[in-house]
Amino acid sequence: MSKLSERLSAFGYAAGWKLAGWLPAGFGGTVFSLGADLAVRHDGGGVRQLRANLARVVPQADPVELDELTRRAMRSYARYWHETFRLPSMDHKEVSAKVAASITGVENLDAALAEGNGAVMALPHSGNWDVAGVWLADYLGGFTTVAERLKPESLYRRFAEYRESLGFEIVPLTGDSSAMRVLLKRLRENKAVCLVGDRDLTTSGIPVKFFGEKARFPGGPARLAATTGAALIPAGCWFTEDGWQIRLHPRIRVTARAEVPAATQALADIFAGDIAAHPADWHMVQKFWPADLEAAEQASLEEAS
Repeated sequence: MSKLSERLSAFGYAAGWKLAGWLPAGFGGTVFSLGADLAVRHDGGGVRQLRANLARVVPQADPVELDELTRRAMRSYARYWHETFRLPSMDHKEVSAKVAASITGVENLDAALAEGNGAVMALPHSGNWDVAGVWLADYLGGFTTVAERLKPESLYRRFAEYRESLGFEIVPLTGDSSAMRVLLKRLRENKAVCLVGDRDLTTSGIPVKFFGEKARFPGGPARLAATTGAALIPAGCWFTEDGWQIRLHPRIRVTARAEVPAATQALADIFAGDIAAHPADWHMVQKFWPADLEAAEQASLEEAS
């Protein structure tokens, strides 16, 4: 990304925070939805990739149905950003209480922490994972997650400070082992670690079958669980008409490094079930399946492997 693109990106996010904070909630939601509809009509690269991804999730959809699903998915994605920009000014106790009234599977998290080895919670890019984090921070008194080192640095700091204001401990992903050391320490303290776990187009990704096609998932969640004895708990997030639904699934057993690939495939299968049930709330506007990579990108990945 060029320096100009970085500055424009930072400006766009800053404007979004200011706009969402200034507009009344209902009117702001309408504005963001209209923006999503305009993006669909413009049919840029992100929208086309989202449509291609959703075609794998709902292969029986005809072109008209797929267009409607794409429109709803972009509106869902816009809702995520509207809520993200508004969360700092919202009453976090009220948000947590609303999630607590509908969340399922909390007993799986309680059982994991009762064992004393911590919990690794893995979730896809679906629904509003920041809202799920608000509930978790309130329920446990905090948790730890990893953040990509966005550029420019001002944009990374804005997002880090935003999530820290919600009660998250943010560990920057720096390309070395420092983040892993912090996560291992937190799990050995019997705390919770949350990681987004549904996309990895790097050489370290674990090969899985996802909606019948080869994909790669991050191996970090299963590796952390195998190394520490922590419970690996898949989480699903999606929107309801006036709120959010969170599901904490039963743990995936992984006790040795040799079990990491199978555990990661189990994670992919559970994610696929939740995403298939709520496809419009899966916010995957980037290339996800290696089959979508250009020939040069494929060659570069294979050479690195």
